[in-house]
Amino acid sequence: MRWWTVCAALLVGCGFFSSDVRGEIPQATVAAEDWSAELGMVSLDGTTFETKQLSNKVVLFVNVASKCGFTGQYDGLQALWEKYRDQGLVIVGAPSNQFAGQEPGTAEEIASFCRMNYGVDFPLLEKQKVKGKEKSPLYDYLVRSPLADGDEVSWNFEKFLVGTDGTVLGRYRSRTAPDDPGLVSDIEAALKTIGSGG
Repeated sequence: MRWWTVCAALLVGCGFFSSDVRGEIPQATVAAEDWSAELGMVSLDGTTFETKQLSNKVVLFVNVASKCGFTGQYDGLQALWEKYRDQGLVIVGAPSNQFAGQEPGTAEEIASFCRMNYGVDFPLLEKQKVKGKEKSPLYDYLVRSPLADGDEVSWNFEKFLVGTDGTVLGRYRSRTAPDDPGLVSDIEAALKTIGSGG
């Protein structure tokens, strides 16, 4: 096997060349207010994350980091949040230090960094593990979904799009920018299902 074939195989394994995965967007979804209630989410400030924020919402979960080559995506995530939150989109950032130690900060440092550098005001969760045997209940839920099929998160700024009923509708790798047309189209399609009532 030639060296470049080996290198390409390794990069695919890391998720750099992996294609995004999209599920079928249901024509109508039924809001399941409690789909996230058992996941034990905690906000960055250490308080219980109020899952009612996600009731009848479309959610984009992103594992974030402050010292990554993709950290600039905070700008695009904030822009998505500002554009679509009144239509029912919630963006939730989950800081993780599992990839090359690129999120070493304390909760206070992370909050300050995000606010001062990118004006982030969408919800941020406590720093957590997003892969491996000790990954958080949230990421266990996302990764074990039928669409993700157990495929572990491979780098910072992977994105999971979740419908109002808790169904994982799409997964987007790190290189997929928040303004990617495919991602935006999927968000808009999911938002159309809110309140459709079946």
